[in-house]
Amino acid sequence: MTGITVLGNGRVGGTLATALTRAGHAVRVADRSPDAAADAVRTARVVINATPGDSSLERLSALREALHGKILLDVSNATVQGPDGLPAALLHPGSSLGELLQRALPGTAVVKTLNTMLHTVMTGPGALTHPPTAFLSGDDAEAKQVVRGLLADLGWQPEWITDLGGIETARATEAAVLFVPHVIRAAGFTPFAVSIAR
Repeated sequence: MTGITVLGNGRVGGTLATALTRAGHAVRVADRSPDAAADAVRTARVVINATPGDSSLERLSALREALHGKILLDVSNATVQGPDGLPAALLHPGSSLGELLQRALPGTAVVKTLNTMLHTVMTGPGALTHPPTAFLSGDDAEAKQVVRGLLADLGWQPEWITDLGGIETARATEAAVLFVPHVIRAAGFTPFAVSIAR
């Protein structure tokens, strides 16, 4: 059992919190207030960032002390929203939210994953007609191993997980969010994920 704190209580955070609780982990969903969030973070081994990507860097930088020594599982994408509320552009072109979080939180092991799919696939990958791919980006091998274990608890088979390397590879997976509005407009909100076919 791993102590997990989820930052963000929207569809993504709520879905992950429910699934990880069912898997037997001790999960807390942090209150929006900074003091309550800091307290919740301090009690966890793993912190999941499911806050809106356009404000994640500011929110998590304020928790730098509480996040020291923790694993930060970052599932957010930092985008500029279009008039329809869907991603229209990257907020950090030439970099990534994952990289900026790691730079702002040097005492925290940031692992980017699950950001290339609709939120329902994060906790139900087996429901798709073809196996999806969960990518891992991060500089800490031990942290990535812990995250692999959590992905397994969410239903991800080992062969569906691809370690891309260091945190700098997060800029590639974050750029995949630009597919999302076009896929949704073409096919609606049917669950989908980026997948590597071999």
